[in-house]
Amino acid sequence: MTSAPLAARLSIPSGPLFFPVTAYGPDGSVDLDVYREHVRRGVEAGAAAVFACCGTGEFHALVPEEFEACVRAAVEATAGRVPVVAGAGYGTALAVRYARLAEAAGADGLLAMPPYLVTAGQEGLLRHYREIAAATSLDVVVYQRDNAVFTPRSVIELARTEGIIGFKDGLGDLDLMQRIVSAVRSEAPGDFLYFNGLPTAELTGLAYRGLGITLYSSAVFCFAPEIALAFHRALNTGDDTTVNRLLDGFYRPFVDLRAQGRGYAVALVKAGVRLRGLDVGEVRPPLNEPAEDHVKQLAQLIDRGYVLLEEDM
Repeated sequence: MTSAPLAARLSIPSGPLFFPVTAYGPDGSVDLDVYREHVRRGVEAGAAAVFACCGTGEFHALVPEEFEACVRAAVEATAGRVPVVAGAGYGTALAVRYARLAEAAGADGLLAMPPYLVTAGQEGLLRHYREIAAATSLDVVVYQRDNAVFTPRSVIELARTEGIIGFKDGLGDLDLMQRIVSAVRSEAPGDFLYFNGLPTAELTGLAYRGLGITLYSSAVFCFAPEIALAFHRALNTGDDTTVNRLLDGFYRPFVDLRAQGRGYAVALVKAGVRLRGLDVGEVRPPLNEPAEDHVKQLAQLIDRGYVLLEEDM
């Protein structure tokens, strides 16, 4: 755990937010040594924060003991250089348990994911996230997606809740997000943070930048950090020529490829890490590995992305 407040460290977009994959060995067990190496490489490449055991890290596939060990390994690998935020989810009781495990492992904060399966009303959602926030001293970012969709009034209440510092949007409803940002700015002014949490968030980076949202998760950073960093730098300096060249030549084709298979938002990213020389193993069920032809297309696309970077030099 680092000493500086999490919100202050996240508010300056010094680099992409890194969501490492979870490494498994040949027998399918968690490989903490490879995981530490993956996290260390990401930090040294310029990640602004490490979000351990979240969606890309297959939170759903980890038992509590594996989760705690991975978060602890991420904390060790970062060595205080950047904050570590851990996932927390399922029903309220389990989410609280994961939150406490993350705190014990030394995390700086939590990404609170949607509750398991149920579709709850706004009052129930608020109670769920307030209980997570009250369970530890860790700061919490609430993740909107799937069955956890909030009204602007509810996000105002979240922003007023002690310990909740931000809101990550994985829904992609820009009209709703504009109303949320405006409502919170008007009725709960402060330093509440917003994140673009859509898969391959770079594709919608320009749109979210228009809402004033510059923080985003980058799955591409896992396997092509130089491309992700170049895009991040261009987006945040207004270099839209570079942004559009990378969108047209790399990110849009990557999203098109990702759409070829269910679960590719994780499985294709993990394949990319392996292509770049780090054996992080395969995904766990119920996810499945990408088709061989899709992996070949990914390799070609990665090469194309690095060619685009050379054209910019």
